[in-house]
Formats: sequence, C-alpha cells, structure tokens
Amino acid sequence: MSEFRIHHDVNELLSLLHVRGGDGAEGYIDLLQKHRTPYVTTTVSAHSAKVKLAEFSKTPEDFLRKYEELKSKNVRNLDPLVYLLSKLCEDKETLQFLQQNAKERSESSANTTSTTTTSYSLPQTSTKMSMQELDELRKKLGNVTASSNAPLPAEVTRKMLRDKHNKKNPTQPNPVFPNWVYDRPALIGDFITSPTPQGEPAVPVGTLPLGTQEQALVEDLLFVLIGVDGRDITAQPVLGRQNRSFIVDPTLDMSVKELVNRILPVASYYSTITRFIEEKSSFEYGQVNHALTAAMRTLMKEYLILVTQLEHLQRQGLLSLQKLWFYIQPTMRTMEILSSIASSVDKGECMGGSTLSLLHDRTFNYTGDSQAQELCLYLTKAASVPYFEILEKWIYRGIIKDPYSEFMVEEHELQKEKIQEDYNDKYWDQRYTIVQHRIPSFLQKMADKILSTGKYLNVVRECGRDVTCPDAKEVLYTLKERAYVEQIEKAYNYASKVLLDFLMEEKELVSRLRSIKHYFLMDKGDFFVHFMDLTEEEMKKPVDDIVPPRLEALLELALRMSTANTDPFKDDLKIDLMPHDVITQLLRVLAIETKQEKAIINADPPDVALSGLEAFSFDYIVKWPLSLIINRKALTRYQMLFRHMFYCKHVERLLCNVWISNKDFRQYSLHSAKWFATAFALRQRMLNFVQNIQYYMMFEVMEPTWHVMENNLKMASNIDDVLCHHTSFLDNCLKDCMLTNPELLRIFSKLMSVCVMFTNCMQRFTQSMRLERLSMEQGTMDEPSAQSEQADEPEKKRLTTKFLADHADSLQTDASFEATISKFDSNFSMLLLDLLDKLSIYSTNDCEHSMISIIYRLDFNGFYTERLERMAIERSQKAAA
Repeated sequence: MSEFRIHHDVNELLSLLHVRGGDGAEGYIDLLQKHRTPYVTTTVSAHSAKVKLAEFSKTPEDFLRKYEELKSKNVRNLDPLVYLLSKLCEDKETLQFLQQNAKERSESSANTTSTTTTSYSLPQTSTKMSMQELDELRKKLGNVTASSNAPLPAEVTRKMLRDKHNKKNPTQPNPVFPNWVYDRPALIGDFITSPTPQGEPAVPVGTLPLGTQEQALVEDLLFVLIGVDGRDITAQPVLGRQNRSFIVDPTLDMSVKELVNRILPVASYYSTITRFIEEKSSFEYGQVNHALTAAMRTLMKEYLILVTQLEHLQRQGLLSLQKLWFYIQPTMRTMEILSSIASSVDKGECMGGSTLSLLHDRTFNYTGDSQAQELCLYLTKAASVPYFEILEKWIYRGIIKDPYSEFMVEEHELQKEKIQEDYNDKYWDQRYTIVQHRIPSFLQKMADKILSTGKYLNVVRECGRDVTCPDAKEVLYTLKERAYVEQIEKAYNYASKVLLDFLMEEKELVSRLRSIKHYFLMDKGDFFVHFMDLTEEEMKKPVDDIVPPRLEALLELALRMSTANTDPFKDDLKIDLMPHDVITQLLRVLAIETKQEKAIINADPPDVALSGLEAFSFDYIVKWPLSLIINRKALTRYQMLFRHMFYCKHVERLLCNVWISNKDFRQYSLHSAKWFATAFALRQRMLNFVQNIQYYMMFEVMEPTWHVMENNLKMASNIDDVLCHHTSFLDNCLKDCMLTNPELLRIFSKLMSVCVMFTNCMQRFTQSMRLERLSMEQGTMDEPSAQSEQADEPEKKRLTTKFLADHADSLQTDASFEATISKFDSNFSMLLLDLLDKLSIYSTNDCEHSMISIIYRLDFNGFYTERLERMAIERSQKAAA
C-alpha cells in the first residue's frame, strides 16, 4: 500500500470517527508504516479471534450467526477483519474512545430525529391497550419488519440488472426471456403450493395398516423428490432464500415417520437447486452463473433418472422405504453440496469472478473428500469457461468483451486526447481498472499482470496495429495453478516487449525526453542566453500586455540561431503564460489533500499583476502514445523545475547588470559614500548564492539523476517500469531542488525577493547618477567657445567628479541609502542563515544528504559555520527545556 493510500485511508477513518484536533493523519502514518508486516491471518488465529469476540460480545449467538452468514456468502477478508476487531477489543483506550464516539453520534441522531418528527405524536388515551390490540400491533410490526428484511422479488432484481447492463452497453441490449417463462410456474419443476387443498378429504394414513402406510409414503416420497406434493406429505411455501420445509401427516406411525424425515432433506435440496437453476439461468445474471446452472442441470438429469428408476421399482412392488433410503444415499451427498453452493451464490449475490471464487474455495475445502472435491471441480471448470474466454481475448488481443460486467477488468469511457488538456486526467490508471470483488481467488496473485497485459496490447491496437500473442493457447481451470499462470506470464512478457519496442524504437521515447531536457532543464545554454536577450524587453511587461505571437516568433528565432536547431523535435516546443507565479503554483500543488488546500485555492489573487518573467513557461506538444509517459502531470513537473531555474537565471542576470551598470562609476572618487563598498560586497554575496544554487540544481541534482534514469530505461522490461523511472526522476528533482518542502520554498522565495528588490534599488541609484552626469555634461556643452572647452577638459573632469561625489553624499543622506543597504544586508544574511540551518536539519533528520552540498558550497570558507553551530546549540537547549 502506498504512502498516499495510507494517508487517504487514515483521513477517511478519522472523519468517520469524528476525530478532531491533535496531529491528524500525519501522527499515525509513521506508526502504521513502521509496524506493518506481511503477516497473513491463519485459520488458527481467525478461530481464536472469533472465540474471543464471541466471549466479549453481549449476545454471542447473534455474533456467531452473523459470522456464519457472512462466511456462507464467501465474504472476502472476513477473517482478517475479525482478527483486527479482536485486537481492538484488547485496547481499552480505543474501546473507551469508540464507546464515547458512539454515544455522541447516537445522541446527535436522536436530536435530529426529535427535531424532524415533532409533528408526529402517539395518540394519548386514558385507557390501557387491550391484549387483542397489542397482538394486532405486534403482527403489524412483524409484517413490516419481515417485508423490510425480505429480499427483492426476482423480477425486480432482473430488471435492475438489465437496466444496469443496458446503461453500460446502450447499443447492445442484453437478450431477455419472454414473460411466459416466468408466468407459468409448472414449467419450473418446483412445488406449486395451493392455498386450499383440492379433492375430497382422504382417510388418515395413520389408520391404515403399517405395510399400507409404507407403500403410500413411498409413493408420496417419489412425488416429493421431483417437486410435486404428495397426499400425506405437502411442501410449505417459502419466502425469499429460505429452505423448503414439509408437513407430514401427524397420524403416521413413528417408525415410518422417522425414515420419511431422513429422506425429506433430499427433496428440500432439490427444491433449492431447482429454484436456483431457474432464477440464475436468466441472461441478467451473467454467463458464469448461466454456465454453472447448465452444469447443475446435467447433474440433476442423473438425479431425475435415478428417481425414474425408483418409480419403476415401485410399480413392480419391489421398493420399500428401507430400499428407497438405501438407493438415495449416494445422491444425498451430491444434492447437499449442490444445494449448499446454490444457497451461498444466492445469498452472496455472486456473479462472474465472485462465483468462481466461491466454487474454487469450496473445491479446496473438500480436499479430504475426493467425491465432493471432484463434484466441485466439475462445476468450477464448467462455470469458468465463459470467464476464461473473456480473459483470453484480453491477455491475447487487448480486447474486453464483457456484456454482463463479470470480468475483473472494467473499462471506462476516457478520451486519450484529454491527457494533454487535463492535469488530473489519469488515462493510464483509470481507463482500465481492477474490480476487486470480481477477481477469482485463484487469479488474485496475477490480477496486476492480467490488467497490464491487456493495457499494453490495447495501446498498440489504438495506434492502428493488430497484435495477437503468438503463444495464445486455451486457458483452462485446474487445481494446479501453474498451468494457467504460465500462459498469463507468456502473454504478459509478449505484451510488455511489443509496447516497449514500439515506444522506444518507433516513437523514439528517449530522444523525446532528451529534447524536453534541452529546454525545460536548460540543457542548451546558448539557446537560453540568446532567447533571454531577445525577449528581455518583452518579458518586463505585465502579462496582460504581452503579445503571445511575438514571443512565439522570438522563440522560433532563438531556436533557429542556436545549437537547438539540430533538434528534430524543436517544433513541438511552445510558450505558455501561467496564471500564477511559480511559488503560488508549487504551494497549491503541495497543499493537495492537506488542511490548507481550501485556504490556498480560495485565496484572493494578488493585486499586482504578474510580469512576463513571473508567468513565463514552456509547453510541449506530445502525441499518443508518448503522452502516456509525457502526460500533463509530468509536463507540469517539468514546468515547475523550469520556472524555478528560469527565475534564478533572471535574478542572476539582474545582479550581473548591476555590476555592469555600476562599474562605470569606479573611475569617480566615491570614498565618502560608505555604502558603496558594502553594496558591492552584498551584490557579490547574492551573486555567489544564486550561481551556486543553480550549479547545485543543474550539475548535482538534475544531471546525475538524469543519467540514472537513462540507465534504468535501458534495463526497463515494460512500460510500467518506464513510467516509474520517469516519475521517480521528476520526484527526486523536485525534492532535491527544495520544491516539495513548503518551509524551504518560502525561505528561498524571500531570498530571491530580497535580491530582486536590491537590484531594483541599485538600478534606481545608477539611473539617477547617470541623469546627473548627463545634466553636467549638457551644462558644460553650453559654453560659448569650443576652444575653451578643449582647454578646460581636465578641469571639467575634476569638477564633474567632485559634483558626483557631493551629489552621492547628499543622495545617501536624503534617502538614508546607507541604512537601506544595511537593511538589505541584514535581511539577506538572516534569511540565508535560516535556509542553511533548515537544510542542515533536513539533511540530518530526513537523511536528505544531497542538500548538504548546498551548505558546503555556500559556506566554503566557514563564514557561516560559527553562527550555524550557535543556532544548533540554542535549538537543542530549547528542546531540552
């Protein structure tokens, strides 16, 4: 079970129990992952758990009755559930909490009921209710209860199943038996119970001689064994899934009556089997049940032949009750097993794979009884034929033909074109899914391979190729599972190879991934320098003022004039202007399935419009079937990495521009401006930070991880391995680039913001200095004589330098420039120390050792070591306190 699945299940459990406060699901996930084991509940442990729960229960009989009922329905995972409940009973704290929770929920439901039913009240009467009225009320309540618990009529169930099938396949409605098949009960072969006895009242059989009684009862039993009421033995009406019971003439001799009661269960079995066959033979119950009833009909023919032979003996006067009991013995066991199977399938409402699971489990349960096991094996083989036909089409051709929704794999109507449009579309995971209750227990271990085999072949088929497994053989059910497991393995290996070769060789998957790496992971350096130079002015505009076709034209120009021109897939690269900046987008993604999700999604958009640099990203056109690997989810992760590095590259360019624009002023004497050296030292520290972060991300995270992925792709044996390696590459890159940790991400974004604000401040100062310089030069040019200008050139330069120095002093005094630079310095140093401190914590506690190299690169001369050690000591002292 994946960590996400554990998180989801724990959240669901906490919401059902109305648990609030505390650490939430996160507090339990670590415990569950540490203590989970591959332990399997054994028969012995399940029995002891059942006994323990029965002793703990206030009504042990009800508990055991419910357990046996669920067991007869072949409910899966019943024993592990009972074992879990027995463990919960041992935890007094959990029991106390559950009891308190149940009490609160019952009180709240009672309050709700009282508020919603205030208009209804029992009529007040001054007299007591009579016994007759009380009995009538009890009968009415009993009828209401019986009707509420009674199963739905067969025709209603058939209509529900028919509507469900027709809704799934509207173009191919399932066939239906005509109504007269169900309206003529004499065709069924079961007892026809009439409300009133017909004919003249007969002489009580008990008044006849013993030999005559025996002959009369033999004749009655032969009728009852084939579903017809006798004179002295009559069948009782049945309701729903009840077993048939009989009324025997009470005047009958006790010895005869005892023999009759021994034989009557066979008639009850016959009634159960007959009703089951007639009901489940309908098309609505699916092909597996239809095949099962056909096999039962064959066995019932042998039973009816036996009864016919007994009737022949009876006509000859050679059949007594003892002989009837002797001849019926071998058939009784068969009828009992058939009746038990019919009742379990009926109670469990089994269809398709669940029916096969029940038959398979029965076959193994009769391991010590060869005759019973052979009978169950015959039924399982017959019932599995239509299921295995569906299985063969799926694993050999990738086609599902399942009109009655019996197969373990279910198809959903999803369009593969949406993979590029919808981020949340999970075509590969949701187009074909496993339905757990339809998996036969003998195919449970192979369910994932069966699903993958058909999916692989289906992808190739949708690309216009007709594929069929060359090792296709008929799959048959046997007790030796290795026979059909080998067939599934061969089909899986073939499907894996076909799809993998198709993607790797014909569709050039690795070349596509390299192309994406060139652009999204900035693998082509000259292309990016050229592109950023071309789009610098356009990117500074607000996103609403940017003309996308102009950006596309500049992108095309940069591609054609760089080494990216050799990329055969360069035309698939597009430009995308995102609605959120990269930090907001990352926080929205990280907030999924957390308490902050609604707050972040419903937050008001910022008042300041995004610039082109903040909204800019690349997009990539990927066609089927490569979109299975490079889907929208993967592209979004690539976009996050790209936007993160693109913004770092932008900040680096800003800092470099500050150095370029300010280097002109080194020729002037600015010694009186104390902030000048501080500002340039701070700019160098910022540039060192940004460049080292970029180097770490590109050369210590992405490049090694990319090489690992490429080597893994060469050894991949199927498309699921390719998906896993590609997803793992992106996840590792996002994690090691600090994009999956909201705390580190916020600190990093603040550092970038400080750098951008510092560059803006320095550029404003540079621009003002340049304007003053131009005004001085303009004033000098207004002198009347050019000769005097040439003569006084050294003097003019000296005066200009003096003016700029004086102006700089006045500027920093007026605007408190020195204090501003000092504040930038302190903010940057504080945030950088905070980042390094958090990185040291995560690299130590969470074993994220790759992040520690950032500390080594930024603190290469030990400048921050002492302060980091001091922060660690303070943190440990607080923890100890």
